[in-house]
Amino acid sequence: MALISLSNLKKTWYYMKKNGPSAAFFAALERLEALQSAPYLYEPPTQEACNRQREDAAKSPSFSVVVPAYATRTAHLQALLDSVKAQTNPNWELLLADATAGNQVRNAAQSWAREADVPFLLARQEGTFKPGCIRYLKLEKNLGIAGNTNEGIRMARGEYTGLLDHDDLLTPDALYEMAQAAMREKKSGKRPEVLYSDEDKCDDAAQTFYEPHFKTDFNPDLLLTNNYICHFLVMDTQFLQRLLLRPGYDGAQDYDLVLRAMAEGACFVHVPKVLYHWRCHQDSTAQNPQSKTYAYEAGKRAVEDYCRRAGWKAKVSHLKHLGFYRVDYEGSVFAQRPEIGALAGPLPGGRRFCSGIYLPDGRMLYAGLRRGFSGPMHRAALQQDVDVADIRTIQVPPALKPLLLEALESLPRAGEETQETVFAQSKAFCEEIHARGLRILWDPSGKGAAF
Repeated sequence: MALISLSNLKKTWYYMKKNGPSAAFFAALERLEALQSAPYLYEPPTQEACNRQREDAAKSPSFSVVVPAYATRTAHLQALLDSVKAQTNPNWELLLADATAGNQVRNAAQSWAREADVPFLLARQEGTFKPGCIRYLKLEKNLGIAGNTNEGIRMARGEYTGLLDHDDLLTPDALYEMAQAAMREKKSGKRPEVLYSDEDKCDDAAQTFYEPHFKTDFNPDLLLTNNYICHFLVMDTQFLQRLLLRPGYDGAQDYDLVLRAMAEGACFVHVPKVLYHWRCHQDSTAQNPQSKTYAYEAGKRAVEDYCRRAGWKAKVSHLKHLGFYRVDYEGSVFAQRPEIGALAGPLPGGRRFCSGIYLPDGRMLYAGLRRGFSGPMHRAALQQDVDVADIRTIQVPPALKPLLLEALESLPRAGEETQETVFAQSKAFCEEIHARGLRILWDPSGKGAAF
């Protein structure tokens, strides 16, 4: 993508109006540095891999792909249908819930199906699962994003249901990889209710792919700060049909959905592979965040609703970047959330940000990040659960203070410690916290960190 474009200039202008010149300067500088880094290249599966996947897919669970359509551009719809037909896992049905006033979407889908030799069925007349077909439902009126999608979800007959926006694309191996992940989890004795993949963006012509989002495994507190799960979202059909989408959260209906799934203790599975292309054009949120500002207010309400359901006394606020939030707890976080065994924060430093979060090999997460930057997908500015945090930044509830003091006393004197010794002691302490069934919450604001 070009370093300077109308889209990027607009984003910078909106950001400056919201957060001021200084914050806008650092945000623009960070984006420029990211764009100048190693270019991203999406590599589709090879023909050999696709052939092998088709052979392996015979025992796959079935999938319903729900697409809510509203005044969809014919070219976008045809490309979406092409991407579903190209799936190496053929055990799918596509449910098209059409809220368009006229017949252009139906005519375009029916014409495509005829040329592609794909069965085109009226959903009200055909309720059984038939692999490789389009089931079309004409909605009597536009029910909004959530309402239109729910009509498609109710029609689903596959074991799993994936949600696909009407102008986006699936990679050829999307359903195959989801099926493999689901079957692996089942073999280990788990029932995966929610699966999600990595994703990237593409231009309007779907020729250039950029800004990949390589996601983390399930991280509950990170999910409370933003919908990092997003696309490609697949859920157990019966579970999804029970939850459905809530119309009061249009624009963030999928965020509200995964938060409610988390509240019910669902098993989340991350498939670490780009399986979804989010198309960017003038009207899309991916290209123009200001096109759906209402969505960010809906997202805030969804997080507030989760906090209420959990019984927490907490305040949810917007962060500088649209669609990102933080949760502040009344009084002590330990009093509100007994499952939190430690609260950690960043290390003090100069011009470089020191997160105090350790990777398994002892390196520091977000190492070398300039102060004022927010890191990949703004994660360095977000609350999140971590495996190992620097013991020197940790606070604990009263019952665990003797354990923390003992660990701190074993550290070398200030100025004599090395990163290796600090990491080893931090890892041992954090492993003890996890062994007690507790979580470690990292807060980038440093609130409550004991320096």
